[in-house]
Amino acid sequence: MNELERLQHQPQHERQQANASALIHNGSGEYLLHLRDEIPGIWEPGSWSLLGGGCEPGDRSLEETIRRELWEEAGLDIPELVPFAVEQARGSDGTTVPIQIFAGQWAGDPAALNLTEGVMLHWFRPEVMPRLRMAPSTRELVHRHAELLRTGHDGSTRSATDTDADTAASRPPHPHTPSAPATSGKTVLNGIGVHLYLENARGEILLGLRHPNSLYAGGRWHFLAGHCEQESAVACLVREAHEEAGLLIDPGAVEYVHAVHMLDAPGTQPLMQMVFRARRWTGTPEILEPDKCVSWSWWRPEALPEPLVPYARAAIDGVRAGHLYTEMGWT
Repeated sequence: MNELERLQHQPQHERQQANASALIHNGSGEYLLHLRDEIPGIWEPGSWSLLGGGCEPGDRSLEETIRRELWEEAGLDIPELVPFAVEQARGSDGTTVPIQIFAGQWAGDPAALNLTEGVMLHWFRPEVMPRLRMAPSTRELVHRHAELLRTGHDGSTRSATDTDADTAASRPPHPHTPSAPATSGKTVLNGIGVHLYLENARGEILLGLRHPNSLYAGGRWHFLAGHCEQESAVACLVREAHEEAGLLIDPGAVEYVHAVHMLDAPGTQPLMQMVFRARRWTGTPEILEPDKCVSWSWWRPEALPEPLVPYARAAIDGVRAGHLYTEMGWT
């Protein structure tokens, strides 16, 4: 059992002693660092560090820990976070704490974030970090990740060999929708989103109204959706339906119906938004995550609500037309 597996399988009372941090890069060679308060007695006072914190009793995994910390400290919701390394950090009192490092991509403006702890957030390139006050282990982590990115092996699971990727990059674009130019053969990770297309007996589609303060699509109608963790897309769909709305989905009655491959803006992480229809389910939609969704409603496909997330509308139109694929944002 490796260090990550050991941490994830610790009893809850022991795992609370573990920490998680996020190694966030913007796809342009810069990394997001957090300037900590200059307060005696805290961990690494006055230093540049990674965002993160300790596991709390309600956290079911270290990924939940880092996602909670990112949201609480900066209002950040990173679509995909991948386990990268385990750092053994040593405090001023000699205490050693294991920190699970997750890597993720985000390309926003740090100054626009609602920072609740520390002094500021800023993008830095690895070559300027020797001039910063920061832990040598953190600097080494950044340099290691940057080198892996440069060589196309950043520690994440890849679905094809380098040869396959090069071949795919040379293929012509989709015949019906234009694509953006290739990025000089550089491998770019794509986030995977999973969405539930659910129809009732009257042919109405289930949509949720997202909380107005939600980081993504606040105040808009959207599918029941989530991001894949260490699981299959169908398993993610079943889990999210139960966690968000109390619905029990029969995995054997789930079918793939559409995908929207999208790019929100140049330089951001591309996303493959997969949509699945469930033919059988039990339960009535409930508000189980009020911080994300404030209402569930059924809508006729010809009278969808506004404002509706654009790619959700595109997916519904595609499903109704019998199309399996749409591209958005690539031109």
